[in-house]
Formats: sequence, C-alpha cells, structure tokens
Amino acid sequence: MYRLMIHYGIHFLLPVAIGFLFFKENRGMIILILLAGIVIDADHLLAQPVFDAGRCSINFHPLHTYWAIAAYGALLLFKQSRIFGIALLIHIFADSMDCWLIASKFN
Repeated sequence: MYRLMIHYGIHFLLPVAIGFLFFKENRGMIILILLAGIVIDADHLLAQPVFDAGRCSINFHPLHTYWAIAAYGALLLFKQSRIFGIALLIHIFADSMDCWLIASKFN
C-alpha cells in the first residue's frame, strides 16, 4: 500500500507541487505539462503482460531505457524543452523509486 502511495504521489503530487512552488506564470499549463509526463507509460502496452506489479520499468520498457533517460536529461539543456525534460524525469524518478521499493520488498 505504501509503495502505491509513494509511486503515485510522485507521479501526481510532485508535479503539482513543483508547478506551484517554481512557476508563477502559466502555472496551470505548466502543471498539466508536468502531469503529462505519464504518457511515456504508453510503452507498457508493448509488454506481456501489460501490467506486472513486480516488474521494474527502468530499462525494461523502451521509453524507460537508460538511453531514453539520457535524452530526457538532454532536454534540460534547452529552455524551449526544459519543462518537458522535467516532466519526463519526474516520471522516471517515480518509476525508479518504485523499482527501489520492489527490490527492498517495501510494499
């Protein structure tokens, strides 16, 4: 139960908190973009089974590979794409925490 609260808390509450704390202009749009980082979970549809509670997403799904994560980090380098990089890295952070919790048997 705690694992789900932590995982989805990072997915949904952290973007809202970042939007409120760091972005005064266009706050609503920024929060929506940050929340939209979850769209990279579309790559889960390529897996069989689509959902496996015990599977770590990092380096398993195509949009969760280390190469993809490096590309998300590169988005931070450019002002025009920075918010998208932040959104995607928040998602990766949430999934990384989930992997850590799976490995530590913290459920």
